[in-house]
Amino acid sequence: MKDEMIYAEKLSRMIQCETISVPDVPNTEKFDRFHSVLQELFPLVFRKGEVHYIDSSILIRWQGKGKKEPILLMSHQDVVPAEGEWKYPPFSGEIAEGRVWGRGTVDTKGSLMCIFQSIEELMEEGYEPEGDVYIASSSTEEVAGNGASKTVQWLLDHNVKLQFLMDEGGMVVDEPMAGVKGRYAMIGTMEKGTGNIVITARSTGGHASAPEKNTPIARLSAFITDIEKNNPNKLEFTSTVLEMFRRLGPQAKGVLGFAMRHAKGLSPVLKKVLPAVSAKGAAMLRTTMAWTMCSGSQARNVLPENAWVNINTRFIIHQDVEKTKKILQPYLEKYDLEAEYVNCHEPQTPVDHNSKAFKLIEETVAEIYPGVISSPYVMTGGTDAYYYAPVTDNALRFAPIYIDSQQLGSIHAKDENIFISSLPKAIEFYKAIVKKM
Repeated sequence: MKDEMIYAEKLSRMIQCETISVPDVPNTEKFDRFHSVLQELFPLVFRKGEVHYIDSSILIRWQGKGKKEPILLMSHQDVVPAEGEWKYPPFSGEIAEGRVWGRGTVDTKGSLMCIFQSIEELMEEGYEPEGDVYIASSSTEEVAGNGASKTVQWLLDHNVKLQFLMDEGGMVVDEPMAGVKGRYAMIGTMEKGTGNIVITARSTGGHASAPEKNTPIARLSAFITDIEKNNPNKLEFTSTVLEMFRRLGPQAKGVLGFAMRHAKGLSPVLKKVLPAVSAKGAAMLRTTMAWTMCSGSQARNVLPENAWVNINTRFIIHQDVEKTKKILQPYLEKYDLEAEYVNCHEPQTPVDHNSKAFKLIEETVAEIYPGVISSPYVMTGGTDAYYYAPVTDNALRFAPIYIDSQQLGSIHAKDENIFISSLPKAIEFYKAIVKKM
């Protein structure tokens, strides 16, 4: 289709702009170049919209004719580094095999292009929204920077309260859990909190030729083994997960399907079984702890005075930061360890799957993707939407693009790509959302 190739070429141009974000490094020039490309590709949006550059992040207001509460469509513009050997160069934007290839096609320039294109087409049609429509695109999402929080501050300063927002998160996918057949629109209705816990073991050090017992690394190792074997983080079924199982259960066969359809009554059994069969499923039920960094002595023959390990932690709604501290304290005392909690953010209150905002997205999915089942789910990763709680009670995490399992797995990995045929429906989806606001 002609439109498909136009969309593919626009996305290709965006991919060709390397916008890797680096912690605490502005990279203003590369984002300025990307903004120039956006202005060229979507001239009406930048001419008719009220454009604000917040450092290198973008906020655009399309003024509505009525007084409906505004909505916000968002997708970040920065990407992670592209490592490994790719089928096509990661910043070539190669159009081949019915796909656009390159870093950011899925995460998240694909949805960003669709958002801009949808507003461009509505403007071309002379459409006027019933309320203000905002486009937001942070340049610091991948490094947990302040692009989103500064954008939220602008909205607060201008007394903007949003009906709802749509950010990255779930997409239209096949088999969202092993054994659950069919195609689903997975809509993130809650996001876990994030943080890092640095566990430190101390000693007087010494020469490695005469080691005593319970040196720092030995104590850290015992601590890690204990947590791994006897995971103290509490498993609980939230209303979001119960509803997800209710919607996905009818498509699952056998014992799994029966258990999902009766999740509330069988929750004690599922709490034991699910962690063994699905790490992703278990992550939606509890606070997770991942060992990501460690350090000991700087010399091979010296016992460390200090050794530490970092736990990247994702906090679930029923076990926030304070509860996690209480759970870990006995282990710290048992192994004579210290803990420092670094940049910890609390989990957020879920969006009700019966809310008007969720129902609107669900209704639009049924129109644009006939036969696709919508389901809420728990976002186990982090998004910029996290920072928008002060301006909306309905931060929904869904990019209306179909991707297959390879494309899902290519996020932050090699050979990231997106189907050209997926772009038109996503654009129609965003247009429909604006018209229904």
